[in-house]
Amino acid sequence: MGRTWSGWVPPHCPNPNCQYFSDFSDEWPVKRKGFYHRERSPQRIQRFTCGHCGRHFSTQTFSATYWQKCPDLVDRTFMMVVGCMANRQMARAVGHSPSTITHHIARLGRHCLLFQANELDKLPLLNEIAIDGIETYEHSQYFPFHHNVAVHVDSGYFLYHTDSPLRRKGRMRAHQKERRAALERLLGRAHPRAVETGVRDLLEGLLGRQRAITIRSDDHRAYPRSIRAVACRVTHQITSSKARRDEKNPLWEINLLDLMIRHSTAAHKRETIAWAKRRQASAEKLAIFQVWRNYIKRRREKGTRVTSAMQLGLASRQLRVRDVLSKRLFFEKIPLSACWERYYRREVRTRAFPVNRTHRLRYAF
Repeated sequence: MGRTWSGWVPPHCPNPNCQYFSDFSDEWPVKRKGFYHRERSPQRIQRFTCGHCGRHFSTQTFSATYWQKCPDLVDRTFMMVVGCMANRQMARAVGHSPSTITHHIARLGRHCLLFQANELDKLPLLNEIAIDGIETYEHSQYFPFHHNVAVHVDSGYFLYHTDSPLRRKGRMRAHQKERRAALERLLGRAHPRAVETGVRDLLEGLLGRQRAITIRSDDHRAYPRSIRAVACRVTHQITSSKARRDEKNPLWEINLLDLMIRHSTAAHKRETIAWAKRRQASAEKLAIFQVWRNYIKRRREKGTRVTSAMQLGLASRQLRVRDVLSKRLFFEKIPLSACWERYYRREVRTRAFPVNRTHRLRYAF
């Protein structure tokens, strides 16, 4: 490590364009630059200056609450997201505006994407996974989409997720068909092979180092086409979606994951007024759920405190929210797949909205 003082030591320069951002050296010319005071605890914050690039920063630069006006909301917001509360319910519970909660959830989603991507690099070679698509909708029922999800069969570890916009299907009255046609003329139509593309992205982002694997799924017609595009050798086991969904079902773990997503997230209930307004926001909440499911929630509610990450060998103990948020994760240091980078940059568009703001902040992540 670099120079040490009594107290905290900066691990690297926070400027991505500085050579000491990645290539840390004992000769890093970093200097203390006094203190500044703030109202919230800790009130006395140490400042630093990088002698190479001239960037000024502080201990707070490496905190998960960096650049936040209400850092005390972070832990509470995290647990309320997986506690099946809608955004306005959260805002009423903490006494803040819904927009504040929305911004906190977006930031937590980005942090959890980086956290999970960093953990995926440590994955051992997998033997069996199960894949499925949980169907929900954004804005209105005229804009359905799939969250394509993958889970490790032996440990129940929630591995990866992508999304696929769909065309509304099923029974519709005459005026509903007319409304769908009018929206498609105005906003365009979802690609008919979106599920195939989404599942292919799911498998490519997950199976990069695999040579052979067994994939369990239901009888969705798009899955065989997606699996054929994977580079490794795949054994595909198909179970009918009409089979009884108990623990004897080969798809038990993915069915349990779907159940937990619907149970823990207000937007995915079968009948709800808390549906996702944007697919981007739904992906961010799913990233928060993913970290909670893998590292914080017990594998079984009764018995030993074992999580899915512990069973897979990625964690030595059950984590708490403050462990997940113990430090800031830098986007430039953790490689993301193309799909997850779109989530991080908030580039997933909801066709029904003319304005879809992306994430382009320079300092706050």
